Amino acid sequence: MSRLLWGSLIVALTAFSVTRTSSGAPPESSAIQFRDVTQQAGVHFVHNNGAFGKKYLPETMGPGVAFIDYDNDGWPDIFLVNGMGWPGHIRKNSTLKLYHNNHDGTFADVTHKAGLDMELYGMGVAVGDYDNDGNDDLFVTAYGQSHLFHNNGNGTFTDVTQKAGLQGAHEFSTSAAWVDYDKDGHLDLVVGNYVQWTPETDLYCTLDGKAKSYCTPESYKGTSVRLWHNRGNGTFEDVTQKAGLGDATSKTLGIAVLDYDNDGWPDLLFSNDTQPNKLYRNNGNGTFSEKAMVAGVAFSEDGVARAGMGVDAADYDHSGYASVLITNFSNQMISLYHNEGKGLFVDEAPRSEIGRATLLTLGFGCFFFDYDLDGWPDVFIANGHIDADIQRVQANVKYAMPPHLFRNVGKGKFEEVTKSMGAAFASPRVGRGAAYADINNDGRLDLLLSTNGGSVYLFRNEASGAAAANRSLRLKLVGTKSNRDGIGAVVKLTAGGETQTKMLHSGSSYLSASELVLTFGLGTREKADSIEIRWPSAQLDRLSAIPAGANLTVTEGKGITATRAFGKP
Repeated sequence: MSRLLWGSLIVALTAFSVTRTSSGAPPESSAIQFRDVTQQAGVHFVHNNGAFGKKYLPETMGPGVAFIDYDNDGWPDIFLVNGMGWPGHIRKNSTLKLYHNNHDGTFADVTHKAGLDMELYGMGVAVGDYDNDGNDDLFVTAYGQSHLFHNNGNGTFTDVTQKAGLQGAHEFSTSAAWVDYDKDGHLDLVVGNYVQWTPETDLYCTLDGKAKSYCTPESYKGTSVRLWHNRGNGTFEDVTQKAGLGDATSKTLGIAVLDYDNDGWPDLLFSNDTQPNKLYRNNGNGTFSEKAMVAGVAFSEDGVARAGMGVDAADYDHSGYASVLITNFSNQMISLYHNEGKGLFVDEAPRSEIGRATLLTLGFGCFFFDYDLDGWPDVFIANGHIDADIQRVQANVKYAMPPHLFRNVGKGKFEEVTKSMGAAFASPRVGRGAAYADINNDGRLDLLLSTNGGSVYLFRNEASGAAAANRSLRLKLVGTKSNRDGIGAVVKLTAGGETQTKMLHSGSSYLSASELVLTFGLGTREKADSIEIRWPSAQLDRLSAIPAGANLTVTEGKGITATRAFGKP
């Protein structure tokens, strides 16, 4: 699915990164592990990629995963995307899956009851409340027809694809994100598309000159992303060309929503496979301008268009600006584009441990998240190759790979801590989608990881010793003038002289959706000194002296409207 790099690649790497504007370094965390609780949680799922020997390109891609609180009980539920067999090779019971969080560490399969037991060649998922009725809806991307499922608010979903005007776009769709790009209070939908491929146009490619292998996307023509404008009446209009996003050369796998220039308008970043990445600046008038080249995120440092997969954006160094993480193919290392604050990014990966550690791995799902609650965003990357035979031609590259977990130690530096997180967590897998949420109301972020053609894995974040003393605050936003989810709101939390800045966004990672709740690690601090929320509507809400250790519901223009302490159902 990406360029296969032959021969050896010599890269000069140093083991340190450039110091940035942040002050201080968090103390070393201890005794944190991600425990595999998949079986005891009752999550039983195996992805069907449809593979039957023909080596069709879509087989290498999925699946995505999502956390969604579909019943609004304050506990994140699990949604899993599935594929299906190709014509003539159909297997029964290969459907989407929805698991309800039972509040006791277990989940119940409610797929049939929810009306989601549909078979399709699914890829990714985006979560958002597109009609502002207070219930989060699901958009599932697919090879073929993608689907919009409306949350009815009673535990069931209805397929409204045709009713919403989304029927007929038969494409090779990948990641998707909800974004109110025009700030009219209604969530719009942006959908990434990969290449122009069909079983009839499938090409014969080979790694060793003998057996068929999966083709690189360079073998196929690209295609444009799509932007669907929400009319506010339950229907959508395709405004891709009008908005300036039409580009038939793109081969998009990941989507990140960020405000990279801090002008208050959400911008769009697309990670492309063997094509330059694209960064679209929101002009504030319904149109976008492409800025990836001038911003420095289109290519690698040596001017090469890499094989971009997953993507995320976050202020990892407390600079007040969102920097960018993009996973790439093996022999390419990841991209860690630091936001310099003037519309320009610099890739720090070649000068950091992150670059050296990811040179031989192939990353898909990725995100910034504060796993140890010290207030500094860490990095998770799901890894796995696309071809089971890769080691026959590249001895140092594996098919199944351990994930990467990089701890943010401050001043722009990261250190890999994967092996210390437990043997199960560090086991090799053919990783793809990944998402995070607090599944057990302890204030810590847990992980959900999918594998291609294999099981899904749920990892619970468990801390002891000094690490258990770190505190957090979690914010669930409710928009009134803004969209109901508060997607696009920017929150600044200050504690002990350090200010963390987070935007609530849909998308990011790869084909996946993390919970729509913001988690702020506070270290050992007992409270946040101040919290400032700038909503998409431009409403500014301020809170002060907020004690740690709780989930807060903050309603636009009203402040805190509900509080639930950690550890309590």
